[in-house]
Amino acid sequence: MVVLLAAHVVLAAVAAGSAHRFGSRALVVGAVAPAASFAWLVTAASDVLAGRPREEALSWAPALGLEVPLRLDGLSLLLGLVVTGVGTLVLLYGVHYFADRRDGMARTAGVLVFFAGAMLALVLADNVLALYVAWELTTVCSFLLIGDGGRDRGSRSAATRALLVTTGAGFALLLGLLLLADAAGTYRLSAIVAAPPTGAQAATALVLVLVGAFAKSAQVPFHPWLPAAMVAPTPVSAYLHAAAMVKAGVYLVARLAPGLAEVLPWRPVVLAVGVATMLLGGWRALAQTDLKRLLAYGTIAQLGFLVVLLGAGTRTAALAGATMLLAHAAFKATLFCVVGVIDHEAGTRDLRELSGVGRRAPSLAVVAGLACLSMAGLPPTLGYLGKEAALEAFLEPGAGHGWVLAGVVAGSVLTVAYTLRFLWGAFADRPGVDDRPEHRPPPSFVAPAAVLAAAGVVAGLLPSAVDTLAAGYADGYAAGVEYHLALWHGATPSFWLSVLTLAGGVVVHVLRDRLAAARRALPAVPDAERAQDRLARALLTGAGAFTRRTQVGSLPGYLVVVLLAVCVGPGGVLLVAVGLPDRLRAWDVPAQAVVGAAVVVCAAGVVRIRHRITAVLVLSALGFCVALLFLVHGAPDLALTQLLVETLTLLVFVLVIRRMPAQVRRPPRPLSGLRAAVALLVGAFAALATLTISARRVPSRSTEGYFAQAPGEGGPNVVNLVISEFRALDTLGEVTVVALAATGVASLVLVTSRLRGTPRGGRTRPAAAEREAEQEEAS
Repeated sequence: MVVLLAAHVVLAAVAAGSAHRFGSRALVVGAVAPAASFAWLVTAASDVLAGRPREEALSWAPALGLEVPLRLDGLSLLLGLVVTGVGTLVLLYGVHYFADRRDGMARTAGVLVFFAGAMLALVLADNVLALYVAWELTTVCSFLLIGDGGRDRGSRSAATRALLVTTGAGFALLLGLLLLADAAGTYRLSAIVAAPPTGAQAATALVLVLVGAFAKSAQVPFHPWLPAAMVAPTPVSAYLHAAAMVKAGVYLVARLAPGLAEVLPWRPVVLAVGVATMLLGGWRALAQTDLKRLLAYGTIAQLGFLVVLLGAGTRTAALAGATMLLAHAAFKATLFCVVGVIDHEAGTRDLRELSGVGRRAPSLAVVAGLACLSMAGLPPTLGYLGKEAALEAFLEPGAGHGWVLAGVVAGSVLTVAYTLRFLWGAFADRPGVDDRPEHRPPPSFVAPAAVLAAAGVVAGLLPSAVDTLAAGYADGYAAGVEYHLALWHGATPSFWLSVLTLAGGVVVHVLRDRLAAARRALPAVPDAERAQDRLARALLTGAGAFTRRTQVGSLPGYLVVVLLAVCVGPGGVLLVAVGLPDRLRAWDVPAQAVVGAAVVVCAAGVVRIRHRITAVLVLSALGFCVALLFLVHGAPDLALTQLLVETLTLLVFVLVIRRMPAQVRRPPRPLSGLRAAVALLVGAFAALATLTISARRVPSRSTEGYFAQAPGEGGPNVVNLVISEFRALDTLGEVTVVALAATGVASLVLVTSRLRGTPRGGRTRPAAAEREAEQEEAS
């Protein structure tokens, strides 16, 4: 698994580097990584489905427990196949779609391949922090892909909106994951699901996690960013909406549901938000005239459907959700690719301007028709298997299943209606609309979409194979009603409900003009897209205003803020949670008190003195006093080191400061008082932290080893032995670095003096005068 993830990174760089020479054909190189991953997942499927998950760990510092665990189980296998399979075909589709693009092709190729790797890392991660890192990587990649290099204002606006919504909710996700891991006592996702925590902290964590998942998967009220993202190139839209990015939120819901669905408020929140999203997305899809936006709202509706199924917390719903996840990836990627072909060849994707495309491109119409059969839930497709299982899941007894079933049926009716609208708008002969001149798409352009559409039909004809794959995830739920996928279960209630959804969808499509008139007659409601856009602009404007007022170029001001944050935050926690050390003494011997008083006097002098050179000399005197403290404590080696370092520092200071103004400008009195208060606060914090840490320090194993070996090495001074014996090579390296730094500084000073003359205040003579004087002396 680690090798496959690394391959995505390497081939992303290779694809980006070769795009300048090979153009869009560089995507073929990038497609090797997801294709190889797909092949490996297929070979690993037998073990995983037999109940033997594969685990690996990317070790960083094993002694400290720092590692990135990766785990391939039933759910990871399911999503991994979707991510890599669809990713491979989308990259191959992009070869034709981007054939005429040169500018920005390297960025698009590299980010698309890296996006596939980040999504694969997300579904394989078994650590909450690793999952979050991969989560944010997909966010950054989607921002770059939607923005498309900032080609126009619409792309920049859509990318910014997607970034702000998903990243803002990502902070809630991070906090929720940390709270959840703390409550469970482990950062392993598999362990959290196996032994889920309960209580108020777990409930709060779940709400925060769901906020992040809902924003990522475009659930109400976060959904407007997804239709706006349709400005992205079609291959990006196909991958973003079918296999990556939006599936991340669905995956997280599916990952946590087996263990946490019973923890309040999981189930009520997930079901309510999912049903509302399904209905809103389907209703808004009926009003769209842009084929990509129609599919985008359809994606929102399908994502709501998936959230309901995968978050319901029952085996049958999980089985249906896993099946629908596969079906949605296949038919939605197909339809986006079909729209891309139409737009590429006809020059428009507005259904009001299209007519006769099905007659002129029958193969494209067949491919779209197969995908639409699956989206509408007609046999013998994969979508039909998933929809039948979904209806059966909520016909089973359960709290709230009645109203959820009603919402699913209504959403399915809308799904059939906007599916018919898509087919009619894209391929029908429409009276009064002239045929647009278009080119016949080459077979290789349509082939990726055809493969995905055929996969949806073939999988539907093999329900037992799909059942085995989906059961790899669904069997993680407690045993309930034993339901298995099949093309025919008899004339069951779910069958008649499915017939009802089909008939209702046809009626809604036939009455589309009346519904459109009724929609226009309804009172205007707030536009969520405009509201989100205004919120994004307000946030950016506020951030700009805040930055202009705070980032004023004042280094002392920045330093004051940083130091105050350190003192108030960690210092306050240290003081309240730990407190002062016990048995504090002012000094051990009187000499310490004398030297300490000298240190205080020197520090006060540095603050009050306004002459730069004098202040530097007094500051160095403070350093020499510290060396005396080391000497009083019986550490002459440290005292010698301090003296050498302080002397070198003094020389550097003098060499630099002599070219600066002699006097230090006195700050205004209020600002001077603030700096003094901050300095005292920092000193108090440093003293408290030093005393507290030293009082509670636990000797390490290396410390014990040094003390054990010190008598045999010829001396009681452990520090001397560490420097001269145990770590001599490190010490030699440090001395070498200091010597090189001193040599470099001295060389720069000498070179500068020769180029610019002697320092200010000295007398200089022109070069010609010097030569004349030398000649006179020689004569």
